Amino acid sequence: MPSERWRVFLDTNVLIAGLLSRRGASAAILDLGEAEEILVVVSQQILIEADRVFSVKFPSLIGRYRKFIKNLAPLLLDDPKPSSVREAKKVIEEEDAPILAAAKGGRVDYLVTLNTRHFSAPAVQNFLSIPVVTPSEFLTAFRDFWEKPS
Repeated sequence: MPSERWRVFLDTNVLIAGLLSRRGASAAILDLGEAEEILVVVSQQILIEADRVFSVKFPSLIGRYRKFIKNLAPLLLDDPKPSSVREAKKVIEEEDAPILAAAKGGRVDYLVTLNTRHFSAPAVQNFLSIPVVTPSEFLTAFRDFWEKPS
């Protein structure tokens, strides 16, 4: 792992879960991002998708979401090129391919998602060549790294 802050790509579901419940692993990851212990990385598509979910399903929280994103100031990646998305489609469902392609192109250290059904496949892991983990698995890795004896 790099000596600087870990670059952690968050899937939309982690972002939403962390804002809906201030308890739990997703919220703890957002807290680490706010504290600048990690660098939260997202693509434009992630922010647009989360905005849409909050607007439709949780309209009373849309202002809180937008203010949080502004304060968090994540590293915002451009959406991946169509050719990168096509490559990702070879190993994952079409709807998840832009997320996978963005994470691959973003030079991140981890991809954190609650979508274990699609993202935990060996072909996905090989394609990305970085850990794809749940929020709780990420927190365990983070804690283990910082608590290991020097």
